[in-house]
Amino acid sequence: MAKSTQWPVRLIVTEEDGTTRARVELDTGTRSLTGHGRARCNPEDPDVPVIGDELAAGRAMKDLAGQLIRLADHDLAGVGAAPPGHERRTLYGWADELA
Repeated sequence: MAKSTQWPVRLIVTEEDGTTRARVELDTGTRSLTGHGRARCNPEDPDVPVIGDELAAGRAMKDLAGQLIRLADHDLAGVGAAPPGHERRTLYGWADELA
């Protein structure tokens, strides 16, 4: 049986003082999630606003995608279908500083 679902997504991009911020809002009908992204123009680079928009928006969508994957992992575990285990990396050097 085929099923089609639409989830509205809203992307807001703002720029101020060389920093571009993006917020992407997703409404699944049962949950609302918000992703955030930011980009800053290096003072030595040419000012091309569309690049900041693209970077900030892409980072916001990546943040949202990570939230969706974590939510799906949590929901899978809740029904007894735990996702594959994540390999834990060994930290070297200043591990206490990273904790």
